[in-house]
Amino acid sequence: MSYYPIDIEKAVTNKCKRRRLSPRTAKTYIYCINKFLKYCNKELGKISKKDVRLFLEKLANENKAGNTLNTYHMAIRFLFEEVLEKRIWINIKYSKVPRRLPIVLSKKEIEKLINSISNEKHKLMIEFMYGSGLRVSELINLKLKDLKLEDNYGYVRNGKGGKDRLIIIPTKIIKNIEKLINKEHLIENDFLFKSDRNKKYSIRTIQQIIKKSSKTANLKNWKEIHTHTLRHSFATHLIENGFSLSNVQAILGHKSPETTLIYTHISSPKLINIQSPLDSF
Repeated sequence: MSYYPIDIEKAVTNKCKRRRLSPRTAKTYIYCINKFLKYCNKELGKISKKDVRLFLEKLANENKAGNTLNTYHMAIRFLFEEVLEKRIWINIKYSKVPRRLPIVLSKKEIEKLINSISNEKHKLMIEFMYGSGLRVSELINLKLKDLKLEDNYGYVRNGKGGKDRLIIIPTKIIKNIEKLINKEHLIENDFLFKSDRNKKYSIRTIQQIIKKSSKTANLKNWKEIHTHTLRHSFATHLIENGFSLSNVQAILGHKSPETTLIYTHISSPKLINIQSPLDSF
């Protein structure tokens, strides 16, 4: 095994923290970087662009998905450009990833999923996540001080990319949130949703709630329904309800309008008042 003059894992972790990248991203980058360095088995200063290309070609020959190739490439690039401040990345193109439309549930299916949850707190969490378009990590990190219940809005703090953003809070869940606050005697700095052990919920727990409720509700393709399906559904239903792309982009916290644009491809043409030209004959 080659010797490296720095603690790579520590350096990558610290750089990710300074860049306000998530711990999950840091963990993924470290995993990919370690695989690459093991493959090269060279001193850092002797690794070349050719080594990167050969490594990515090896992964491609192993039929790794485009997303996987891109993740490895970004991780290696992060190591050299961000951590080591070296630039060796010339004409290495990212792998094309087939564009797939996300799974979206209808409003009726969302209703069935929510109603299949017997635990009241779990039900409220899923209602909040769908009704506000939250990522699962954003849901579990919500604090009481971030909510303005009297005005039906709140804030996600330090969300994806380290950004804060405004969120809407559905009127129909306000009373249940207030009941939860009073019942558990929550104070300003408390997480809104805490487990029986008085800690914030894990992402894994929320994933299990979604999976179990999807199965219980007998939804089609329930095995493919996950936490982000609710966010996809939220965005699609907003567009179907007539909200503009710019409004949806803002409420989702998307950096680029192109990211939000995908939801126009899944929205019901009838509900967004698009008439087929054939119908005008």
